Amino acid sequence: MNLKRRAVAAAAVLAVASAGLLTVQATAEATQTAPGKRPRTEAGERPAPCPDLTVSRGWHGGNKARLQRMIDTYGSCGTRGHKGGAKPVATFDWDNTVIKNDVGDATMFWMLRHDRIRTPLGGDWHTTSRYLTGPAAGALAKACPATGATLPTRTDAACADEILSVYGEGTTTSGKAAFAGFDHRRMEPQYAWLAQLTRGWSTRQLKHFAAAARRENLAAPIGTEQRVGTGKVTGWVRYYDQQRDLIRTLKKAGFDVYVVSASPEPVAEVWARGVGIDARHTIGIRNVTAHGKLTAHLKGCGTVGDGDDSMITYIDGKRCWINQEILGVRGAAAEKVQPAARRQVFAAGDSDTDISFLRDATRLRLVLNRNKNELMCRAYDNGDGRWLVNPMFIEPKGEKADPYPCATTGYTERDGAAGPVRRTDGSVIPDQRDTVYGAPTPSSAS
Repeated sequence: MNLKRRAVAAAAVLAVASAGLLTVQATAEATQTAPGKRPRTEAGERPAPCPDLTVSRGWHGGNKARLQRMIDTYGSCGTRGHKGGAKPVATFDWDNTVIKNDVGDATMFWMLRHDRIRTPLGGDWHTTSRYLTGPAAGALAKACPATGATLPTRTDAACADEILSVYGEGTTTSGKAAFAGFDHRRMEPQYAWLAQLTRGWSTRQLKHFAAAARRENLAAPIGTEQRVGTGKVTGWVRYYDQQRDLIRTLKKAGFDVYVVSASPEPVAEVWARGVGIDARHTIGIRNVTAHGKLTAHLKGCGTVGDGDDSMITYIDGKRCWINQEILGVRGAAAEKVQPAARRQVFAAGDSDTDISFLRDATRLRLVLNRNKNELMCRAYDNGDGRWLVNPMFIEPKGEKADPYPCATTGYTERDGAAGPVRRTDGSVIPDQRDTVYGAPTPSSAS
């Protein structure tokens, strides 16, 4: 999809650094109208009114007003709107961005509680992930002997505990590393493992599992815990009213709105329908299929082929999948930052996994503060003035006591080593104080 827009005249020109690409664009803020007022066309006629955001509670400072101005400017009703041409693109992470808690976790917990994890091929756990370590494969084989087509994780607490530890902690129950040898900027093997453990089920069956977990987690009171194995895990999920309103308003204003998740795509599709996002606009981890069933291998992007299993919708992988599936960029170019005119106008996220596609957004970047080092370093540095930081809308985190270690260990290198967070020009971002936070108390939002 080729997103071309004309730049409007503005009072100042701002040099914008975004994910390795320095672009210069006119500042639209200077020509925007105040909230509640609508821009006029060049001929002086007043266009159709832009839709308004209706949920005000939970928004920090001027965040809602700035989002509204973006809608008023780039929507089909605005001065820079597409007017029948290519729509402006908005991209949202899913877990803890559009909803509170994690739908991948909810699905994994449901599968463990209902004996829906299949025994690995030949009883060999290495077939479930190319990055699984020997100690992890051995611990899983010992805890989960191959006695049938599926594992009895509902009643076999030791097996459930081992799977849950590898998935949730990245270690065995004895503390041994469960995964190794992966690129930390394009793969999170714990996230990928959930998709890989759906091997043998059809996409339709996986959606059924996700729908059952959705019903349970939406019905459960906020703060509910559920028992899996011998432990207790989160047992509730809520949609954020503010994000549902934002997505509705963006769509009504003519934006092309996508969800880009690091959960399995069929799972994300089930949940995304709750905010009006269809399957075509939902991107997640995709399995290779065979004979109508999901396999333990994953679809690739850019230079990564199907079945190589080395890139998912994670950090740089999210950029690749957005470029490939939304913007139509193929091959090695999909892994690169695109020219500003082709990129998404808006992006929203909550974690370091979202950093690359957030940086690619050309107009505004909404961050929900979960105290993630690299993300908050870049958002608070706010070199181009396009970052919006907001507390989580439900159970927001309180102030982080210590500054974010931007100048020393805030960045995760490809090999997993920690280093300083750098701007596009190579300069190091200094440590940042936490300034946008909320009272960490539960909300009754539904």
